[in-house]
Amino acid sequence: MAVPKQRMGRIRTHTRRSTHDRIDKPARSVCPQCGEVKLPHRVCPSCGYYRDREVIDVD
Repeated sequence: MAVPKQRMGRIRTHTRRSTHDRIDKPARSVCPQCGEVKLPHRVCPSCGYYRDREVIDVD
């Protein structure tokens, strides 16, 4: 049975695990109609377009 020769320190363990705790920023894309930044696969909140057609009326 495999047994470690020395105990691994707390800092090394926490450093290795800390990469999984990081929260990434949500993805962003640019609306082809108005050029505003929006979430991908969502209706643009500034112009109301989704996939080259108007889905909601924003006026």
